[in-house]
Amino acid sequence: MRADAKRNEDRLLKAAAAVFARDGADASVKDVAREAGVGVGTLYRRFPSKELLIEAVYRHEVRLLCEAAPELAASLPPVDALRTWMERFIDFMAAKHGMAGALRVVLTDDSERLQTRAALVQAVERLLAAGRSQGAMREQAKPQDVLMALGGISYMAGAEQEPGLATRLIDLLLHGIVTS
Repeated sequence: MRADAKRNEDRLLKAAAAVFARDGADASVKDVAREAGVGVGTLYRRFPSKELLIEAVYRHEVRLLCEAAPELAASLPPVDALRTWMERFIDFMAAKHGMAGALRVVLTDDSERLQTRAALVQAVERLLAAGRSQGAMREQAKPQDVLMALGGISYMAGAEQEPGLATRLIDLLLHGIVTS
């Protein structure tokens, strides 16, 4: 892919995630193109249908989340790395909730859902392991439990629509994970 085409694709995926999180799966592809700063033709050349765009956004966001874990673990203190990743996860879940109906149609393969969960568990485990190695996180903290708790936080924050709720709940979750 040419560099300019890759930049356009990245902008489209980032814009689509934001638009779907804000407006849901009924969001207009024109809004996505406008948010990305490209024409609708550019969007349709890369993603001939809205369903393909939604699928690509989902996969892109999962990949970014998983790639962020080792980068955060290497560049931030363990608790800050985990907090930053958790905040990104909540943003991912907001976009995913916005696309939920369409994702049920597009992602019908259970193996993909299981692969996604396994990749996210591995990302959280990497962050927890970094914290454990420095004595900053409890040995009992399991990555599956952290993901389940984050799913609940995401659900509650979306349902309540209360600014700051997700941050406060992440603080509570971290209180149970952090040793000091």
